[in-house]
Amino acid sequence: IDYLTTLAGYVHWQLTGERVLGVGEASGMFPIDSAAMTYDADMADRFDRLVAGHHFRWKLLDILPRVLPAGVQAGRLTPEGTQLLDPTGELQPGTPICPPEGDAGTGMVATNSVAERTGNVSAGTSIFAMVVLERPLSQVYPEIDMVTTPDGKPVAMVHCNNCTSEINAWAGMLQEFAHCIGSDLSDDRLYSLLYSKAAEGEKDGGGLLCCNYLSGEPVVDMEEGRPLLVRRPESRLTLGNFMRAQLYSAVATLKIGMELLTEGESVKLDRLMGHGGLFKTPEAGQKIMAAAIGVPVSVKENDGQGGAWG
Repeated sequence: IDYLTTLAGYVHWQLTGERVLGVGEASGMFPIDSAAMTYDADMADRFDRLVAGHHFRWKLLDILPRVLPAGVQAGRLTPEGTQLLDPTGELQPGTPICPPEGDAGTGMVATNSVAERTGNVSAGTSIFAMVVLERPLSQVYPEIDMVTTPDGKPVAMVHCNNCTSEINAWAGMLQEFAHCIGSDLSDDRLYSLLYSKAAEGEKDGGGLLCCNYLSGEPVVDMEEGRPLLVRRPESRLTLGNFMRAQLYSAVATLKIGMELLTEGESVKLDRLMGHGGLFKTPEAGQKIMAAAIGVPVSVKENDGQGGAWG
């Protein structure tokens, strides 16, 4: 092995010749020491001791990219990299390039959620929350990924595979019905109507219970998806209750993961910034998310799209 990197790091290497990563991207490869702004030296040493019997010719830190925080120049576009981007030769080399980062950093920066006690939630086909911590977690949680902000602060990430896909499936059926009766109902109008109806539903969703797992869900050890709508004979099946139950189910698994932080680790949050399709209709998804997490949720006007992951 000569070099280990991520896709973003590989592209950067080809364009600049530099074997570097932004600290947030690097945190996905190996744990980061936020004070030293590089890989955790103690953990790297432990790794080397664990594999010593194999007599590799390298130490771990020798084959990992150099770690750089946001704001530091990470090389310049080389003649070779220029050719990859523009074989015509019109593009010239020499452009300074920043450290390569991934979509986790994108969501944090785009929502200005890089300070301690802040976080962001991207809610679309999948859902994930990024919480900037005041201190490292006391233990390892399989349900939580540890990354960093682009300037190296520790971030706990709760990622769930399922969010709005089940709502989208029901919306598709309702739109099909609308077309059958001659209504030319657009996607935007349909979702706005459905999400607004959720606000009219009863607080308990009329006794309806939804499970929105189209795919497996690691946070709750569910290996395969089993979407369900369950109700008792006396439950009140109205459109408002149905949509309220669906929206609650969309954020329920995230709540389970977040409770490991807020209750298990006493993590404090002053605010969350929401972005993604769940928040496209004003207030509906925002209020459901705030109720589930117990933290004020703000949404900017242009945050109807989520992060690249979803």
